[in-house]
Amino acid sequence: MGTHDAAAQGRAIITVLGSDRSGIVAAVAGALATCDANILDISQTILQGIFTMTMLVDLGSATVPFADLQAQLNALSEELGVQISMQREEVFNFMYRL
Repeated sequence: MGTHDAAAQGRAIITVLGSDRSGIVAAVAGALATCDANILDISQTILQGIFTMTMLVDLGSATVPFADLQAQLNALSEELGVQISMQREEVFNFMYRL
């Protein structure tokens, strides 16, 4: 396993998509913080009222299993009225490789 592969272990890609409204970034970041997940990189934009955000998150120190965090984000997704998905980085990279 190369150093990039080793670094990718325990990381995830989170995407958020939906109608723009205040509090989306804060809510997602707060959910991650309560689980000790660290945001490594974040990008967001608003295209004609549609909010999009992509995050690279380190789960190496997370206090909950991946599936539990995913369930928390699914519940938050319903609460906020946006789509939130989380994939392990290696799965994301495999799916979107060129």
